[in-house]
Amino acid sequence: MKTYNTEQIRNVGIVGHGDTGKTQLVSSLLFTAGMTQRLGKVTEGSTVTDWDEEEIARKISIQTGIAYAEWQATGAADKTKINFLDTPGYSTFINDTKASLVAADAALILVDASAGCQVVTEKVWDFATEYELPRAFIVNWMDRELASFERALESIQQVFGRGAVPVQLPIGAEKNFKGLVDLVAMKALIYAPDGDGKAKIEDIPADLADAAKAAHEALVEMVAEGDDELMQEFFDKGTLPVEDLKKGLHGAVIEKKIFPVLLSSALRNIGSDAILDFIVEEFPSPAARGKAAAYKEPLRKGESVERTISDKEPLSVFVFKTIADAFAGRISFLKVMSGVLKNDANVANFNRNSTERFQHLEVRQGKTATAIPELHAGDIGTIAKLKDTTTGDTLGDKAATIYYPAARIPEPSITFAIEPKTRADEDRIGVAIHRILEEDPALRFTRDPQTKEFLLSGAGQQHVEVVVAKLRKRYHVELTLHPPKVPYRETIRGKADAEGKHKKQTGGHGQFGLCRIKMEPLPRGAGFEFVDDIFGGAIPKNWIPSVEKGIHDAAERGFLAGFPVVDFRASLYDGKYHDVDSSDIAFKIAGALAFKEGMKQAKPALLEPIMKVEVYAPDQYSGDIMGNISSRRGRISGSEARGHNVIVRAQVPLAEMLSYANDLTSMTQGRAGYSMEFSHYDFVPAEQAEKIIAAHKPHAADDEEAASAANGH
Repeated sequence: MKTYNTEQIRNVGIVGHGDTGKTQLVSSLLFTAGMTQRLGKVTEGSTVTDWDEEEIARKISIQTGIAYAEWQATGAADKTKINFLDTPGYSTFINDTKASLVAADAALILVDASAGCQVVTEKVWDFATEYELPRAFIVNWMDRELASFERALESIQQVFGRGAVPVQLPIGAEKNFKGLVDLVAMKALIYAPDGDGKAKIEDIPADLADAAKAAHEALVEMVAEGDDELMQEFFDKGTLPVEDLKKGLHGAVIEKKIFPVLLSSALRNIGSDAILDFIVEEFPSPAARGKAAAYKEPLRKGESVERTISDKEPLSVFVFKTIADAFAGRISFLKVMSGVLKNDANVANFNRNSTERFQHLEVRQGKTATAIPELHAGDIGTIAKLKDTTTGDTLGDKAATIYYPAARIPEPSITFAIEPKTRADEDRIGVAIHRILEEDPALRFTRDPQTKEFLLSGAGQQHVEVVVAKLRKRYHVELTLHPPKVPYRETIRGKADAEGKHKKQTGGHGQFGLCRIKMEPLPRGAGFEFVDDIFGGAIPKNWIPSVEKGIHDAAERGFLAGFPVVDFRASLYDGKYHDVDSSDIAFKIAGALAFKEGMKQAKPALLEPIMKVEVYAPDQYSGDIMGNISSRRGRISGSEARGHNVIVRAQVPLAEMLSYANDLTSMTQGRAGYSMEFSHYDFVPAEQAEKIIAAHKPHAADDEEAASAANGH
């Protein structure tokens, strides 16, 4: 495998809404470039970048696939290496798209010719804007029924502005789509359907001449508009020569003033060579992007610094993705940010303060790896079996420490309780989940200390289901998914004065312990407080901790519905003991009995977790979102406009948020997202409290007594 220098490399993110044909397009580009022997098809499960079992079965991209093409553009002296990042397009898996685009230097945004701009089109545009990526649009599926270049272009310009300008026009429509007009060179490119993706160059058809001339003039005007010299030339000559137009277009694309619109039929391999030429000629090399932003300390702390993307700089490498392979172990996907990475190099991991040996450096064509002796600045490769390195780590020359920022991934929006089916599954779950977490930074795995449930959180139901399927197929761990239990708590609203007496005579030594306690409520979050107010030795000092333990254990078991009792003070002020019959266990039981008696008097109540929720959505949905939150017993705390979007902030009970992810998706056609974190505990309204108590088996009181007490009767 040939090594390429920085100027000969292009790193391109292929992004867009689900089903716009990203994976199929990459397959066509690889076939046209001669990297594959036949045209792989998503429908047949034979594409290079969708190689995971789940992707083939579901016919969608679940994770970013990496592939490369070697392509000699028309008139170029040598080949260029194009690294493709084929990203997921469904909202559920969009976090992987964001994380992978860190490694891209430009983006191709695919748009369905019949559907126009969709939800994720806007999301990936925002990602590209965040990373300051030059970008272009490809209107794909031009051969399909109801495909319309005019409608698709209008949709793109309506959302993203007049900077989205066509550089091609279609020849033919729907099933008669057979080629395109190159508006720069003013030539027609005609393709054989299902051919090798390489065009026959012809004159522009007479019926398209006027439209092509008008579109060419519009393109020339847009290019000249962003450059004073070209604008002067345009005024002097009324047009721009092809060479100047190409040069101006290249500059305008890199400066993100123009976002060219191209055409394709990925399945019939029409337009592929023109797209490859465009990538090489118009998109920047890693060096042309300018300097890479970084920090002197990890986690975006400390002074910000810049590093030139050049072979001459000290070595620095950023790991942007990890996958867990059953045979090769952990595979790290990396981008060489500066210097030259050589095989067998010893490289410092700055984040882990350790050293890694880079043996068996490789480049990836989907799941197929090819060994390579070195990678130059800007190139993308993989390495297997690094000891400590994970996604987001920076490695390099220990004499030139630097930290590149990892992608900011939103917190998971949906949580499921997972239950291992057998004891063997329970034993295996830890290692298996750990490996899955390494390759998916959008996942969270925890154990709730109160409910004792294993909780798996992800970006959506399908995301969690895919993880469960991977655990079954890769690691033979069988799991059942349940909605998580809400960790309710119990507390008291009033005061109590109670006695607990344990007396048992069974012949020989009996058991005796008597204690009197006062109970009173504490502020939220205070927990349990025990006060020793014994005077005069009513209970000997050595048995007082037993009373405390009895109260604490009984509080953990709950009174109303089996949830822990919190935020109260128990003051032990009197008691009695027997020289022979008293013991630790007797006073522990007496403490528990005093607690139960006190709870009956102290107006017990249920508490529920209240979450701080932020919803991000297009502003047209703000009314629906606020109404829906109110219907979930939520309190709106404010809203903020950001461009065409709105952020709604609210506090909502966790119990009302368990189904929110799916409801928000259907309410906004998937155009909204939300984040949620714990805020505080608050009282459950009486009506809801009765239902919750009725649904749980009480531990220390019968149903009627507990429900009645909760309502203050």
